[in-house]
Amino acid sequence: MPIDINELREYKGGDPVKWRQYQTARFKPPEWVDEVIAKDEEWRNKTKELDTMRKDVNKLQKDVIAPKKMAKEPCDEEVAEMKAMQKEIKSLQKLLPDIAAERDQLLNRIGNVVDAEVPIGHDEDQDNLVISIYPEPLEADNAGEKPLLPCPLGVLQYTLPETKPLTHDDLLWRIDGYEPVRGQNVAGHRAYFLKNAGVLLNQALINYSIAFLSKRGYDVLQPPYMMNKEVMATLAQLEDFDEQLYKVSGKTDDPDGSSEKYLIATSEQPICAYHKGDWIKESSLPIRYAGVSTCFRKEAGSSGRDIRGIFRVHQFEKIEQFCLTIDDFEESEREQKRMLAAAEDFYQSLGFPYRVVCLVSGELNDAAVKKYDLEAWFPGQQAYRELVSCSNCTDYQARGVGTRCGVKKGKSDVDAMKDRASFVHMLNSTLCATGRGICCLLENYQTEDGVKVPEVLQPYMGGIEFMPFKRGPLEMTKGEKGSKKSKK
Repeated sequence: MPIDINELREYKGGDPVKWRQYQTARFKPPEWVDEVIAKDEEWRNKTKELDTMRKDVNKLQKDVIAPKKMAKEPCDEEVAEMKAMQKEIKSLQKLLPDIAAERDQLLNRIGNVVDAEVPIGHDEDQDNLVISIYPEPLEADNAGEKPLLPCPLGVLQYTLPETKPLTHDDLLWRIDGYEPVRGQNVAGHRAYFLKNAGVLLNQALINYSIAFLSKRGYDVLQPPYMMNKEVMATLAQLEDFDEQLYKVSGKTDDPDGSSEKYLIATSEQPICAYHKGDWIKESSLPIRYAGVSTCFRKEAGSSGRDIRGIFRVHQFEKIEQFCLTIDDFEESEREQKRMLAAAEDFYQSLGFPYRVVCLVSGELNDAAVKKYDLEAWFPGQQAYRELVSCSNCTDYQARGVGTRCGVKKGKSDVDAMKDRASFVHMLNSTLCATGRGICCLLENYQTEDGVKVPEVLQPYMGGIEFMPFKRGPLEMTKGEKGSKKSKK
């Protein structure tokens, strides 16, 4: 997923100073840019050397050896010199791809542009920029002073939504909606069986999400749940292979193991590659997909977090917005706002209180120039938790999979980068990760004797309006009891 190498070449109109600044904003070493430039210069110098040697060989052959042979004069020394040069040419020809591969590997470490709206920082709790709150708090007009929003999260103060006593794991248990212990007995940590009301809620959110995006003109895709490693490598960051992705093992259609496969962590990954190698007509853009899939994540970096319930698990269903636009940042920026608005409409229809934040630069993945998170209010936890992540990746991912849409023209005849290839912009946004949607629904719609079903979901629940409690509180596991004793 590299940036365009020409962005770092000053002789091509690139601006390496700007890219060092982007690296610094991402809290990554700016000298990585210089390492790419140095390796690129080595590649260019060797390329020039190769071209010069080829010309010298041709000149020696044409101007010296050929005339001497025509005149039947001895030319053994010249022929030996030519063969030595040809041997050196072969050596350079073999070396050049290795240098280019090293350069490209270094280039892959460089992240995308960082948008001007993104707050520079590493502390999400303090520096994430809150841009909207729903429902609007009483303090929204800020007593006639400057508007309350946008505002850094760490200094924002307003009246929080109502709090209620029970958390989603207890509520899901009480409505007879899941079996966590039985799931762990079968598949280990963070595994579970959905059951009865839990299954109905999960399927209702899936089907409502599909209907919601279909009405907005999205094409619905259900992708493969496994991807070949070489395709996944064009999209996923290297650390994802260790922290997020499950490798598929065992003999299937590839007994010799030459093609490794990984389970997808999101439908974004296979849909990114849906147009792999395509050249899309600009007139057919934008293209909008609703990805529907089960997702698989190791959650290796989340040890000890959200261990109860189904908020953070290894397997879950998700409906994803994935959109492609022309190679124009203003256009893809508008598309990102439109995708975020769709997500807001979705959660407003469900009646979930939420806020939208623009993530700090230090939390952006390499591909995203800007990322909005929609964080819904969980009254049982008295906290906002992430339900949606909405990213504009511009042409970063498209370069990895070779999805083009024409040639980008320069602004003037002197623009050194005027003839560069044009790649589509790719954007992705969660609509609904159903497990987290269930968690939020349960905490916001709980009553003293059960949980109400939001009106928009009732048609997808067979008309069920209320899910009564069918059993008492969820008991602590042996490990939780032991942990509680140790704290005493």
